[in-house]
Amino acid sequence: MSDRQLADWRNHALALETEVNKVVVGQQKPIRLITTAIFARGHVLLEGDVGVGKTTLLRAFTRGIGGGYQRIEGTIDLMPNDLVYHTYLGEDGKPHVSAGPLLMSGENLSVFFFNEINRARPQVHSLLLRVMAERTLTAFNKEHYFPHMIVFADRNQVEKEETFEIPSAARDRFMMEIPIVVPNDDAIMQSLVFDTKFHNVDALVDMVNKDVLEFNQLNEFSSEVQQSVTASETLQKYALNLWKATKVPTDYGVKVSGVDMNRLVLAGASPRGMSMMLRAARVNAWLNERTAVLPDDIHAVLHETLAHRLVFSPVYEMRRTEIAREMLAGIVNAVAAP
Repeated sequence: MSDRQLADWRNHALALETEVNKVVVGQQKPIRLITTAIFARGHVLLEGDVGVGKTTLLRAFTRGIGGGYQRIEGTIDLMPNDLVYHTYLGEDGKPHVSAGPLLMSGENLSVFFFNEINRARPQVHSLLLRVMAERTLTAFNKEHYFPHMIVFADRNQVEKEETFEIPSAARDRFMMEIPIVVPNDDAIMQSLVFDTKFHNVDALVDMVNKDVLEFNQLNEFSSEVQQSVTASETLQKYALNLWKATKVPTDYGVKVSGVDMNRLVLAGASPRGMSMMLRAARVNAWLNERTAVLPDDIHAVLHETLAHRLVFSPVYEMRRTEIAREMLAGIVNAVAAP
């Protein structure tokens, strides 16, 4: 692909960010990370409290890239089949079957949002993870394909009753976990509460220009970006040292306050996790008009691509968010960058 085409797509990607930033204010970093995930073709966990705008954010992105948007709510009684079909009694008094959220948009499904995924049972997680990995599903004696689908999921992190924590192997299927927090800016906070345009989500999303990108071309273009952006041998060694440090942080002198580092890490980043980190870093380099990955590109996506993959001793799991953040920051400081 020519430099001109790469630049043209970059302009469209930045235009998409501008559109989403118009309706979801104070979230520039999450918006850049979601843009990165879309072009790296990776699934995303969203971390954040209720009512911080996750649904608005995803609907705005879907309007900008095109394709179908579907969502489902995690509940204790949700069954795997609820992702695939609904049964109901028709006016004729007979049972009928209609397509569920996974099948409703067919091959044009672009964004699938699983709200409060940890409220659903492990059987539901199992089906979703298989669809995420294979992008296919057999139902009604037919193979259904979702070649353009990206799954977004968030977890209820406040209430622990009737929740099923996502195991580490399942977390590893997600390219990123992106925090969405209330902006710490009085002017933005005041707008969100008192500016009535932010109170009508449908009207707000309609402000985003439609089809800034073409969702059904993203897979092919993503491959072009990965081939066009290089990683030098020196950078590869740097990434390898970062990987080793996630496995044995004590070898690099990394410390976390109040933690016995010899007992902390049960498993560091996986090979899949490191490859996803490099995919995201290449996209970040491309968005910043670079043709080679720099350490800054790795740093821009390091926490979001690796933190949720680290497996800690059970005694530290309750504090995993803050511990992972401090440990990865320590690794970046301890491992010499080229």
